[in-house]
Amino acid sequence: MKCLILAAGYATRLYPLTENFPKPLLKVGEKAILDRLIEDIHTAHLVDEYIVISNHKFAHHFEAWAAVHALPITVVDDGTSTNEIRLGAVCDIQFAIDQLHLDDDLFIIAGDNVLDFSLTSFIRYAREKGASCTMRYYEPNEGELHKFGISEIGDNERLLSLEEKPLHPKSHWCTPPFYFYTKADAGRIKDAIADGCGTDAPGSLVAWMCRHSIMYSMEMPGSRYDVGNLESYQRVQEIYHGITK
Repeated sequence: MKCLILAAGYATRLYPLTENFPKPLLKVGEKAILDRLIEDIHTAHLVDEYIVISNHKFAHHFEAWAAVHALPITVVDDGTSTNEIRLGAVCDIQFAIDQLHLDDDLFIIAGDNVLDFSLTSFIRYAREKGASCTMRYYEPNEGELHKFGISEIGDNERLLSLEEKPLHPKSHWCTPPFYFYTKADAGRIKDAIADGCGTDAPGSLVAWMCRHSIMYSMEMPGSRYDVGNLESYQRVQEIYHGITK
C-alpha cells in the first residue's frame, strides 16, 4: 500500500507563516504536523512508501525534511508555483500515479490535519471491507454543513453519495480528507477526471467514485483539527502545548 499525502496547496490563509514555508511542516508542540501523521500511520506496518505531493515552490522543503527520515519517503513536485495555477487535489493524485507508475492500493490523506486518534484503525477497517472507503463524523450544527463534503450513508455503512458544500445537505455526516482506494479504483481516477469530476477538492473524486464502485464509510473515532488559518493554528497549538508524543 502507498500513502499519498496531499501537500501541494499554498495555504494563503496562513500568511505570513506559510508565505515561504509549507503548512504540513509547521510544528504543533515539538513535532511537525506531517511527522505526527506518518509516525502514527507507520505503526500499522502496512504502508511501504509515503509519497508527498508538493508544488514546485515548496518541494525543496519537503525534500530536506524527507532526507533526515529513515522511512521510505518520495517527494513529487507537480510543477506549479502559484495558487492560481495549482492542479487541484484530484489532478495531483493522478499526477503522482503517472509519475511513479503506481499500481497499488492507495491511502490518501491531507497533510495539514492534527488528530487525537490513530489512523491505523481506518486502514484496518478498509482492509476488512476489501473496498474503497472514507471516514465520516457527525456535525450537529446545520450552518456548518454547507462548508464540507456531506455523505449519505446506507446499510452496513455503505457510502451512497457525497456532495461537496451542498445547499441542501442530505445528512449531518461530514467527510474529512482521509481516503482508501483499492488498486482497481485507483485505476479509475483518470476516467473520473475525463468524465468531468471536480478536481480541486478531493471529495469530488469520492462523489464520482461511489457512483461507479462500492464504497464504505467509517465513523471517525476521535477529533481532527484542521489548520486552516492563523486562528485555528493558534488554537491547536494551545491544545497540544507540551505534548510531545
